Amino acid sequence: MQTDIILKVENLSAGFTVDKKEITITKGVSFEVHRGKTLAIVGESGCGKSVTVHSVMQLLPRNGKIVSGKATYFKDGKAYELSSMERYGKELRAIRGAEIGMVFQDPMSSLNPVYTVGAQVSANLIEHFKMSKKEARPKVVEMFGKLGIPDPERRFDQYPHEFSGGMKQRVMIAIAMICNPQLIIADEPTTALDVTIQAQIIDLMKSLQVEYGKSIILITHNMGLVAEMADDVAVMYMGRVVEYGSVEDIFHNPTHPYTAALLRSVPQLGMDRTKDLDTIRGMTPNPSELGEGCEFAGRCDFCTESCKKGLMPYNDIGGGHMVRCIRTEGVDGNE
Repeated sequence: MQTDIILKVENLSAGFTVDKKEITITKGVSFEVHRGKTLAIVGESGCGKSVTVHSVMQLLPRNGKIVSGKATYFKDGKAYELSSMERYGKELRAIRGAEIGMVFQDPMSSLNPVYTVGAQVSANLIEHFKMSKKEARPKVVEMFGKLGIPDPERRFDQYPHEFSGGMKQRVMIAIAMICNPQLIIADEPTTALDVTIQAQIIDLMKSLQVEYGKSIILITHNMGLVAEMADDVAVMYMGRVVEYGSVEDIFHNPTHPYTAALLRSVPQLGMDRTKDLDTIRGMTPNPSELGEGCEFAGRCDFCTESCKKGLMPYNDIGGGHMVRCIRTEGVDGNE
């Protein structure tokens, strides 16, 4: 076992029961998160990014379940298999919040409007460290100050509606950070924010990682953000990891056609404004209607008849750079 791995996900599949029919959404997802590093999980909306991390945390809704595979958290030489723990059991609750914190996608709907923000952040300290409300308060005020929330003592007693979108997201980060977890999962942490506030939140997360050495899983569809923050990248499409490697592998040697298409759709400095951005033709298919073969076949410019039959091979093309495709040469558009 590599001692620098904090989370290892192996062949994890999850699905939902809809109208008495079981639909598998994520299929055989595997990745590793290293201590002090950031793994970005990227892809279009509906590709299974959030379902993957919710499976790891056992936060799927009641009609969802892990179908197969496992997720293992490592601490002090011990392995904790999260996927085998009881969903609402004491063992898993002790890890959620204390060891693994999560920043949810939309702070507007994630905070409870009837409780003060201070009470909502304090809840983790009360749950995991058995602090009283009085003991928790100065810890929360201190965290608010570190996160750049002005006048933290007064803000502690305010309600979510009294905070701007950017300040709400800082509160969400405070909830995730207050128990000093070793791993932070950030699920689209800037999607609901304007560009200026997005930059502030990303700078904040980067500084927290540098200062405290935290590991981060960043869920996003923003490839510019990936380039800025990530050490490793897992590209997901229709529930599968189609390409996995270092950020240098993904940006300088994109090998799966889907990865290359995502990169071509990112605006670049100095590009001709009179030309339209490249787009990925077609739409993501309905998971319940997928057939055999590569899920990306219907949108791929390199598709052959062989792509439409059977599961695509998952090739290591060097140094742990994995690609789920019958092609193994680059497709960066410069061929």
